[in-house]
Amino acid sequence: MQKLFFSILLCFFQISFAQRQDKVDFTHAHVSLSIDPTLKQLEGTVVYTFETLEKVSSFFLDAKDMDFSKVVLNDKNVRFTNDGSKITILKKLGKNSTNTLMLSYRVKPKQAVYFIGWDQNENNPQVWTQGQGKYTSHWLPSFDDMTEKVEFDLQITFDKQYQVMANGKLKSTAISQGSKTWSYDMDAPMSSYLVVFAIGKYQMQEEESSSGIPLQMYYYPADSLLYEPTYRDSGKIFDFLEAEIGVPYPWQNYKQMPVRDFLYAGMENTGTTIFSDAYMVDSIAFVDKNYVNINAHELAHQWFGNLVTEEDASHHWLQEGFATYYAYLAEKQIFGDDHFYWKLFKTAKLIHELSSESSGEALDNPKASSLTFYEKGAWALFILQELMGEEAYKKGIMDYLENYKFQNVTLPKFIGSMEGTSGMDLSKYENEWLRSTDFHFDMAMEKLKEHSSSIMEFYELERELMTTKGHTEEIISRYWNGTQSDFLKIAIIENYHSSLSEAFSKQILNEGSLKVRQAMAVNIPKIPLSLKSDFEALLNDDSYVTLENALYKLWVYFPEDRAVYLDKTSGCIGLPNKNIRLLWLTLALITKDYQPENKSIFYTELSGYTATNFPMEVRQSAFQYLADTVGLSDQNLMDLLNACFHHSWQFKKFARDLLDQLIARDDYKKRINGLKGKLNQEQLRYINNKTT
Repeated sequence: MQKLFFSILLCFFQISFAQRQDKVDFTHAHVSLSIDPTLKQLEGTVVYTFETLEKVSSFFLDAKDMDFSKVVLNDKNVRFTNDGSKITILKKLGKNSTNTLMLSYRVKPKQAVYFIGWDQNENNPQVWTQGQGKYTSHWLPSFDDMTEKVEFDLQITFDKQYQVMANGKLKSTAISQGSKTWSYDMDAPMSSYLVVFAIGKYQMQEEESSSGIPLQMYYYPADSLLYEPTYRDSGKIFDFLEAEIGVPYPWQNYKQMPVRDFLYAGMENTGTTIFSDAYMVDSIAFVDKNYVNINAHELAHQWFGNLVTEEDASHHWLQEGFATYYAYLAEKQIFGDDHFYWKLFKTAKLIHELSSESSGEALDNPKASSLTFYEKGAWALFILQELMGEEAYKKGIMDYLENYKFQNVTLPKFIGSMEGTSGMDLSKYENEWLRSTDFHFDMAMEKLKEHSSSIMEFYELERELMTTKGHTEEIISRYWNGTQSDFLKIAIIENYHSSLSEAFSKQILNEGSLKVRQAMAVNIPKIPLSLKSDFEALLNDDSYVTLENALYKLWVYFPEDRAVYLDKTSGCIGLPNKNIRLLWLTLALITKDYQPENKSIFYTELSGYTATNFPMEVRQSAFQYLADTVGLSDQNLMDLLNACFHHSWQFKKFARDLLDQLIARDDYKKRINGLKGKLNQEQLRYINNKTT
């Protein structure tokens, strides 16, 4: 799952302790669901087929806070216990018997199913699930233990105005009055956390991979113009990864769909990736923030995580490290070698900083950070490929996947596969790169310099600047003019922008590429008068990040022309988080004498973006701009209290931190206390704990 690095550590630490039972083997599940979004309730029936490997007197399934109306084993009612966490079936069964278990239940999930927008009468409300780290057993009696792999077939009934997506191939649909039933079929087993459904109003376009796999890409009806830039290169990514990995894609089809307020950037449910709609971008935003890496990362998981699944959190890097590395390889194919090696360069710096602070982590540490699982894991694979050679490495990966497909894997199993195909002793590699808390930064840099002339040049530049006193710009200029690498030029700007003369900066702003100019807009802290016109020209660049930085800095340093800058950018929205529009509204509000007759309109719009019908990224920026400038209205405070209980922990933390800052001020504390009569019980308890 991608990325960035979201509190999944705790989730996987919990997963590693999921209770196992080794005397029964569940093989197939037929699931029928009816979903009521207004009650936030599911009613379901699941029929499991399972084998007994030994004699048993009882067995269990994980089931959180479910009410069971029927429990039938082999067509007979059976005794059971339900402790709110598990349902335990109390029945003796002989060895090597085939059995069926039917469970009918009702549940209001506390997590793992998310009902978005049903309280606000929105045009496109959604329901979607997230099993990894949240447990599918909150909505389906299933298995928190990742080693229990089952073929899940889902049948879901819902309002016929919506689309319902789930794992597998859509076999049939049936309409009855206002409802529609979608029946999906899987043909291979998976861990329960990878079971998914998503409901919303979508349109879909389908392509076919070179190997004949249907690629189904969903988008909101209003976002038809965002389809191409969002899903750009999706077919190329699929074909590349299938060829690079060397093992055929293991599922019937591949679906991708955006959802609102997703907990992560993306999630690799089996054959069905859900991703944040913050990555639905237009062609300009593609330059600043695109879906390519997430697209490739989640697709790579279809092999590394779904086909072969970690046994427990001690082996988590076998999923995230692999998905990260193969996504980087896909980006290399699309964006070029420089992109790939400079990305490794930047992640190596981050890992080195962690290791240098005596906080380094081994890849087999179940409590390791996401930086370790993802980026150090990717580096370990890069080094392994360098060590073994591409041919032996690829053969080892193919054998690893073939040997353990639809099974669970460990670090020893992986190393055994790689040693078995190559005949190499990888114990030294294992100790140094997988089980050590150190990161071998010097070796990593030497490898990068072998492959990337621009990284080599950057090191030579650094060495020359350290050993030569004076003539800094002369040295920088020589390297600048001697390279065609935008990545080297961006690194020079990021590290040495304060050493650049205004004349040299002007040259860069006039001659540099779009990304180089963006680096100037982001990194130059203050605009001198001599660069005013050059920064004004940046307002025409096809980059929302460049425009945001240029607008703000021009507004700050040239107050006499604020109205000109605001007029020029008045119609721009920006990224999906409305970065330009929210900044523009804030600046328009606080700019003296700028459209005074429209100040109330500007405030109403900015203030309205804190409402629950907007994505959390938009709401967060609106809260911050209001708090930093004109202040929050009572409705904004109500919206903030609502955000304090949002399902996304990142947004919830932001809201609670901001609320703490406001409560520390007597005026806001008084106003918040005055709103207590409008709060629900949960909000009231929270505020009472904060204000008493």
